[in-house]
Amino acid sequence: MTSSKKLLWGILFLLCGLGIVHLLHPSSAAPDVNSVSLPIEIVADYVHAVIEADRDVYTRHVVERMQAKGVIVASENWEQKNTLPLPAQFLMESGRTMAKKGLGIQYRLISLWPINKRNVAASEFEKTGLGAVLTHPTKPHTGFVKEGGANYFQAVYPDLAVTQACIGCHNAHQDSPKRDFKINDVMGAIVISIPVKQ
Repeated sequence: MTSSKKLLWGILFLLCGLGIVHLLHPSSAAPDVNSVSLPIEIVADYVHAVIEADRDVYTRHVVERMQAKGVIVASENWEQKNTLPLPAQFLMESGRTMAKKGLGIQYRLISLWPINKRNVAASEFEKTGLGAVLTHPTKPHTGFVKEGGANYFQAVYPDLAVTQACIGCHNAHQDSPKRDFKINDVMGAIVISIPVKQ
């Protein structure tokens, strides 16, 4: 075999090897021209929109509908009583399920007037965010925070009283520190945390 043929075969093997590496490790390849990069604020808005839509559908089309028909009720002790979770509990359960996915995205409810003490603001950022959404309920409070050595983008979205069922529960609950909520009042907030590299 001549040296030029050996060189040609060597180049072909090299190209095949690079092609296999590309297939096994696509992240090492050139960027996909069809990929889209979104600002982290938009990503948080998308996550929030899905959370809100899921809870709204659950509240209106499952909880309220089933209770009105006398099929089943939602209750605070849903696991022991074999009932439906309250809408707030539905959100918290879905947040715990999301956290188990290993993506690093987390969300939960917080309030200045929590019925469940686990829903109190856990950081200065969350406390500031609650104050901000009470004052300006049309926009989230956002920023970057560091927790446990990791960096996160956090967004605090107002959690509004959108149904009479939510208002009735909060206003009548024996552990509620606030009992005068009205439709469209800010009852608390949804905190979304998305891991970022800085």
